[in-house]
Amino acid sequence: MDETTIGLILLLIGIAMLVSEAFQPGFFIAIPGTVLVCLGILGIIAPEMFFTWVSPVIALLICIPMTVVTIKLYEKLAPPEPPTTTVGTSLIGQHGTVTVEVRPKEITGKVQVEHQVWSATSSKSIPVGTDVKIVQSRGVHVVVEPLNERRD
Repeated sequence: MDETTIGLILLLIGIAMLVSEAFQPGFFIAIPGTVLVCLGILGIIAPEMFFTWVSPVIALLICIPMTVVTIKLYEKLAPPEPPTTTVGTSLIGQHGTVTVEVRPKEITGKVQVEHQVWSATSSKSIPVGTDVKIVQSRGVHVVVEPLNERRD
């Protein structure tokens, strides 16, 4: 097999990898696909340079910036999301509203914090509709204290 044929094969494999990445993003095969496309083009255009020291240098010069570009592209397409679950300790200091009366020494009370409802207890009874502050987390329930008087 001559260099031109090898270049054509690398070009076709690289294009296949890029198409695959376009339809199934997340494999991170865009980087090697781009390197293969460029090396394939080098094998077709300048076959005499294909098996010299130039090919690995070109591969590195393509691979490093393509890695950075691909990572930045993925960050734009799918920005990191906060975790979908909340742990009780992350609620300390946040405010919520009582949805089921909170009673001392019982965890039957309920407090809504943003879009989540948590079991709650307190040192005193807190009626429904009262704004509260979360002061402690105990496993799957929180300890609250009232912020102000009951809302109407």
